[in-house]
Amino acid sequence: MINRREFLKAGMATVPLVYRRDPLDLVAAENAGQVPSGTLVEHDPGIPWQRKLRRIGQTNFTEHDPAVFDIEGWADYWASAKVGAVFISVTGILAFYPSQVPFHRHGKYLNGRDFLGELYTAAKKRGLRTIARYSPDLNWGDALAAHPDWFMRDQQGQPQPTQDDPYLFQTCMFSTYMTDYFPAVMREVISRYDVDAHYSNGWPSFSLPVCYCNICRQLPPPKTPAYWDKFNERVTYLWKLYNSIAQEKKAESFYFLNMGGGIHSTPNLAELGETCHWFQADNQGRGGQDEPIWGAAQQGRVCNAVLDGKMATNVTAGWSTGPIRWREVTKTPAETQTWFDQSLASGMVPYYHIVGGETGLGEDLRWKKIGRDYFNWAARHDEHFVNKSTIANIGVVIGQRTQLFYKAPHGVSMQQNMDAMYYALLEGRFLFDFIHEDRLQLERLRKYSALILPNIALLSDEQCGQLHEYVEQGGSLLATFETSMYTNANERREDFGLADVFGIHLAGEMIGRRGNSNPYLARIERQHPMLNGFADTHWLPGAEYRLPLAPVENPILTVIPGYVAYPPEMSYPSTPRMTEPAVVVSVRGKSRLAYFPGDIEATMWLSGHTDLSLLLQNTIRWVAGDTVPVTIEGKGLIEAFAWETEPGFAVHVLNYTNPNAHRGWVREFYQIGEQKVQFRLPAERRVTRVELLRAERDIPFYAAGDSVEFTIPSVDSYEVAALHSA
Repeated sequence: MINRREFLKAGMATVPLVYRRDPLDLVAAENAGQVPSGTLVEHDPGIPWQRKLRRIGQTNFTEHDPAVFDIEGWADYWASAKVGAVFISVTGILAFYPSQVPFHRHGKYLNGRDFLGELYTAAKKRGLRTIARYSPDLNWGDALAAHPDWFMRDQQGQPQPTQDDPYLFQTCMFSTYMTDYFPAVMREVISRYDVDAHYSNGWPSFSLPVCYCNICRQLPPPKTPAYWDKFNERVTYLWKLYNSIAQEKKAESFYFLNMGGGIHSTPNLAELGETCHWFQADNQGRGGQDEPIWGAAQQGRVCNAVLDGKMATNVTAGWSTGPIRWREVTKTPAETQTWFDQSLASGMVPYYHIVGGETGLGEDLRWKKIGRDYFNWAARHDEHFVNKSTIANIGVVIGQRTQLFYKAPHGVSMQQNMDAMYYALLEGRFLFDFIHEDRLQLERLRKYSALILPNIALLSDEQCGQLHEYVEQGGSLLATFETSMYTNANERREDFGLADVFGIHLAGEMIGRRGNSNPYLARIERQHPMLNGFADTHWLPGAEYRLPLAPVENPILTVIPGYVAYPPEMSYPSTPRMTEPAVVVSVRGKSRLAYFPGDIEATMWLSGHTDLSLLLQNTIRWVAGDTVPVTIEGKGLIEAFAWETEPGFAVHVLNYTNPNAHRGWVREFYQIGEQKVQFRLPAERRVTRVELLRAERDIPFYAAGDSVEFTIPSVDSYEVAALHSA
């Protein structure tokens, strides 16, 4: 067993010292022929090179690839797909080059070959940027024997093998593996190849790690807010360490990490978003048969919530994602295209990923045409996908702490809870942005007329104060269920943290239905815009669970307590009228406020009841007010985005009208008809041309005052109306 000093000495013995270089020095060096031929040097210091990328490609290499892979064919394909960068495997688990770092095992088909170097050279010959891909999450039994302190342990102190391979073990992010071994691999790569950036896959974990090694036993208990704070400190520390190493050779290089999938990502996205250069979203496709269609678009909204316009990519898998998956078999083209569509529409750079090996031998080449055709279409219209800012008047707060630590009483995951509110927003055809809970400063919120808090249970006192300030400045709020009932440390409050904002007070313990009983009903007490569309009824369905509230003056809906569903002879309310409110609505100056004490969105998701969706849509429309930047009228289930772009503006319409919208995969697309768009223009802007990018033709438009109107004749899977503006 070698000690830490010996390891570092051995691992770095062949790695020459490198120093940070000024970009101007690199330009001079390139002109003098002192950097490798084909090296791309960014001459424009105003825009980082990664923000100029419009498409990304990745073949994930296997141990077998050095024996069989066609490197020139690989590079030709990605160049023909008009990508700007490719990921090439390093990796940390198996070396794809003749590494001399101890415990960086060579693949059994490598045979001393510099496979990584050949890939790098082929990419550079075609003018492609290269991203070195690492995997610091796993290593082998020989490393475990030499460095038992590097690895995760269960409660009995045993190392934790991976589920699929008992000879690979999970490394601990708090160990010196991350500060000794991984930096040694990075520095060795930097010494050999002039890669443009460095990326680590497989870390951080998609769920908070549970480890009982000697280091982790000294940390707060796993899966608690206190542990999450330590987790985020470690992630930030390591990110800065790796980023500094990436810049030792050239200043424009950087390190980025896997920031997970969607709203349930494990690192604090607001913290990393402040410093990261590239948001890598590993959201490759629908992971389960009951996942809704909008997963990639929702991911894009998460990126926009924390990045302030910086680089964001979403990885779309050409291979078969899902609970049963085939890594080297192509999935249906329509499902893949849907993920590309959503990535572009939501503001991300599309990124195509396949696994190497036998795909390169021609066993299944169907993925090639899918990616090349789509990327070549996108390349013809690049300027319209360079976004400046979103156009939306509604913000939806995403709570990472609630996602990670809150336990819903009904067993519905918080992802599904968010999907339910998302569904109502899509059905109502609202334009909206996501807003991270740690970015509620007033200057960030001013553009939104209303904020929605879909059961954001965990909110700090400071965050509650920020929302109070937003309301005092004229902003409107809609909240549901246990929003603000817990502190950011997951400690339950005696009353709502936003009690004074909504004028509500808790009046008892949570109430849910029992056995086969009906949930409570909501009785209509008076008319209100939130009840538009409800005729010939005094009763509406209520939520499965609710927090009883103290009575309020002049309620709109009141609670009818739940009662048995069987036998039918007993299925009637024993108390048909109460004073307990089923919603609390108020107006304070310019602010409109609405609070539902029940888990209305989760109940909507479980039951599918359209009354609950309509009630939410009406309430969102009321709190948001009458000033709407874009309206889209027509048939079908769509998701819409509007952006200010380099040439003007763009309205993206995603068509989700499909029998597989809630159960993957999409088999084919079902065209919808006319979509009438009204777009309110900023002051002193006018539209000179409206172009449909998928149809690739111009359409007529009508401009009057501060708005422009046009009709998209039909939408297959996706259409973009590009508004050229002067």
